[in-house]
Amino acid sequence: MKNQLSFQKVGKGDPLILLHGFTGDASTMMPLGLSLSDEKTVYSIDLPGHGETGILEDNSLYGFEETIDLLKDFLIDAELNEINLLGYSMGGRIALGFTIRYPELVRKLVLISSSAGLATQGEREVRRRSDDDLAHQILEEGIEVFVDSWMQQPLFASQQRLDPTVIDKQRQQRLKNSPEGLAASLQGAGTGSQPSLWNQLDSITAETLLVVGEDDSKFRRFAMKMASGIQKSVISVIDDAGHATHLENLLDTTEVIRSFLGSSE
Repeated sequence: MKNQLSFQKVGKGDPLILLHGFTGDASTMMPLGLSLSDEKTVYSIDLPGHGETGILEDNSLYGFEETIDLLKDFLIDAELNEINLLGYSMGGRIALGFTIRYPELVRKLVLISSSAGLATQGEREVRRRSDDDLAHQILEEGIEVFVDSWMQQPLFASQQRLDPTVIDKQRQQRLKNSPEGLAASLQGAGTGSQPSLWNQLDSITAETLLVVGEDDSKFRRFAMKMASGIQKSVISVIDDAGHATHLENLLDTTEVIRSFLGSSE
């Protein structure tokens, strides 16, 4: 057990940090990272409870704010002063929180299928109870039952178009995660535990790209709402994709992100 974030690194150019979604790991963002590695030095992070980062020494470190602290520590260790930051889903919520707390460190922000959290205390309470139930399910029923249930969510229905080998590879990656780590991540940094960031969006000064899939109506609505709050923001809707645009349509997702980030000076 440790209190440092593991990562995979590839490429050359100015730094681009990638943050995966819940049940993912650094490897799930690497196809996108590799596609951008000719112009960026890509660091794909394993978030707390996931991948090689795995189980932390102290359960309090899985919290939303504590995860932001760990990311800041990672930048210090890697001697990175200004970054491009990209997060998908849960990773997008963390990227958003990081940018609000450390605006001077983020040059450009990319959020794939992300939200600013739940707006009201009541909504957060309901979600927190749901997250707790799900965490207990992971621990009691085992990770295989949980992963198979997780992948059947309507949110991921568009992924049924993918080649079965791609879906199976994704399932195998998820099964490598620690049940204890996933449960702790859900309870610490799940949407129910995260503070609402909606009222702080106007403090973001970084240029921001909001990427959403055309088949993900829920997160398209979130993107439109977020764009109205973030000063320098633009939305890009990816055709033939749902929640995980970088998995479902890597080519178009790479193209819009590459264009937005620009080449290294």
